[in-house]
Amino acid sequence: MGGFDHLFYLRRAIEISKAARAAGNTPFGSLLVDKEGNILLEQGNIEITESNCTGHAETTLMEAASKKYSKAFLWDCTLYTSVEPCAMCAGSIYWGNVGSVVYGMSEKKLLEITGSNEQNPSFDLPCREVFARGQKPVTVIGPFPEIVDEVIAAHEGYWT
Repeated sequence: MGGFDHLFYLRRAIEISKAARAAGNTPFGSLLVDKEGNILLEQGNIEITESNCTGHAETTLMEAASKKYSKAFLWDCTLYTSVEPCAMCAGSIYWGNVGSVVYGMSEKKLLEITGSNEQNPSFDLPCREVFARGQKPVTVIGPFPEIVDEVIAAHEGYWT
């Protein structure tokens, strides 16, 4: 992750989240970046249009990545995501063997936005805690306060 412009990739994840929303899904987006900084895969949420309860951006991206790349290759990659990965997504990142995660807004802040909306019964379980229970050191960077408003803007009016 040496010297990457995290805000550049996070802003791309926000654009992907807006596209997911425009397509009829919840507004979340992620992308996979190799150690040279190349964007390998992009994915928004698909849980509504695909009727897939596990269709979160990160989990869906990890399913595609695991079919395309070796675990050794993925360990040197970074997954960028608009919002902190939920417990399910953190698990898929862990099992998929991606070594680093960078997120824009925390799951705790997401819960403030979504409230008790039944479409997103958020966990209050930081991804760092999920990864800490594993046997390999997944690096986590985030949240980024300077772009939280941009992440929130992609969600505005969605959860009400």
